[in-house]
Amino acid sequence: MRKSNDAVVPVWQSRRQFLVKSGLAASTSLAAGLAVHRSAHAAGSDALKIGLIGCGGRGRGAVASALAADRAAKLTAVFDAFRDQAENSRKALKASLGAQVAVDDDHCFSGFDGYRKLLESGVDVALLAEPPHFRPIHIEACIEAGVHVFAEKPMAVDAPGVRRVLAAGDKAREKKLSLVSGFETRYSDGARQAIGRIHAGEIGDVVAIHTTYNTGPLWHRGRKPEWTEMEFQMRNWYYFTWLSGDHLVEQHVHYNDAVCWIMHEEPPLSAWGYGGRQVRTEAKYGDIFDHHSVVYDYPGGVRYFAFTRQQPGCDNENSKIVFGTKGQLRDTRGWELCDLKGKVKWTPARSGKNPEVNCFEEMFAAIRAGKPINDSLAMARSTMHAILGRMATHSGQRVTWEQALASNRVLAPKSYAWDAPPPVLPGKDGQYPYPIPGVTKVL
Repeated sequence: MRKSNDAVVPVWQSRRQFLVKSGLAASTSLAAGLAVHRSAHAAGSDALKIGLIGCGGRGRGAVASALAADRAAKLTAVFDAFRDQAENSRKALKASLGAQVAVDDDHCFSGFDGYRKLLESGVDVALLAEPPHFRPIHIEACIEAGVHVFAEKPMAVDAPGVRRVLAAGDKAREKKLSLVSGFETRYSDGARQAIGRIHAGEIGDVVAIHTTYNTGPLWHRGRKPEWTEMEFQMRNWYYFTWLSGDHLVEQHVHYNDAVCWIMHEEPPLSAWGYGGRQVRTEAKYGDIFDHHSVVYDYPGGVRYFAFTRQQPGCDNENSKIVFGTKGQLRDTRGWELCDLKGKVKWTPARSGKNPEVNCFEEMFAAIRAGKPINDSLAMARSTMHAILGRMATHSGQRVTWEQALASNRVLAPKSYAWDAPPPVLPGKDGQYPYPIPGVTKVL
C-alpha cells in the first residue's frame, strides 16, 4: 500500500519553516467565487468523468494513461487556451481511445477562462497539463469546485505560485479531495524499491548526488503574422520563463523530485550555479537558457550536482547517481545498487507496471475508497527546489532556501487576454531581454 509523500512533515516544520504558510500568505485565488457544484466523488463503482485542461502532447498522454488505468472512466470535457488545439486533441483522442472519449461539442472549451466551464460541466477528476504558469490557478479552481486533481509537473514557475499550491493542498485535505502529482518516479515500483534501500542504509550515508538531463533541442511553432505577442508566446510557451519556468524547472524538475525523496524531503541550505544561452541565441527562443549547472548544499556537507542542457550535436545523458559511504545507487539504464568499486549488487524486480498508469490506478482506487491521496507538500517542495536552482543560475548568486521561498516576485502578466502585453517584450532589435548572471536580480 502506498504511503503518503507527506509522511515526513516534521523535517519541514523544524527547519526552513516550509509549512508555516500563514507567514507566507498565498496570493488571492483567481478561482474565488467559482461555485462549488459537487463534493468529492463518493466511494463506490460509479464511472469517473474526466476533464482535460491543457491539450498538448503531455495532456493527451495523461488521458491515455488515465483511461488505461480505469476502463470504465470516460473523458467528458476538454479545455485548451487555443480552440484549434482543443478540437484537434479531441479528435485524436477519440480516434485512438474510442468510446472512452465522450466529449461533445458543448464540452470542448477554450479561451483563458474556459477551464471554469469545464469544472462546471460535471467532471469528477481534472488532468492539468497546461503550461506550468497556469498550474496554481487551475489547481485552486479545481479544489474550489470540489474536483479531484492530477497535476503534471512542475507545479509553479515562481515562489508565490508554490505557496498557492500549498494553500490549495490544505484545502484539498479539508475537502477530502485527491491532489496527485505528475512526478511519476514516485509511482514506480523500481524507484520505490531502490530509494527504500537507500533509506535502509544499504549504501551508507549519502555524501553526494549527481544528475544529468542532457538532451537535444525541442519543438518550436514559429510565428504567424496574425498572432498577437501574447499568442506567439503562448504558442511557444516553452521558451519563456514566465510560462515554463525555464527548462531547469520544466524538465529537470523530475530529478529534483527524486533528490528530495532521497534526502528524506529535507530542503537544501542554498544553491549556486552557472547557466546561459550559448546555442539558442535567436529571438524566437525567448528568454530561457540552453544550459544550467547547479550545486545544492545540504547540512553536513552533502552536495547535489545538477546538470541539464538542450543543445544539438552534443553528447546526451539522462542519469542519477547517489554516492554513499558504502556504495552507490545508479539509474542510468535502470536502477542498480553497486559497491564502492562499481560492481552491481542488486537490481529491482521487474513489476511490469507503467508508473504513469500506476499513478492513476492508485489515485482512482483512493478516490473510490474515500481515502484521497494528497501529494501537495512533496510536489510543491520539489518544484521550489528547481525554482531555487533557476534563481541561482539566472542571477549568478548563491541563493538560500529561505530567500527563494519567501520571494514575492510573481512571473505573470497584468491581465490574461490575447491583446494584453506579456510580462516580457522584445526590444527594438527584436531580442527578448534574458537573464545575465552577475547582473540579473532575482530577489
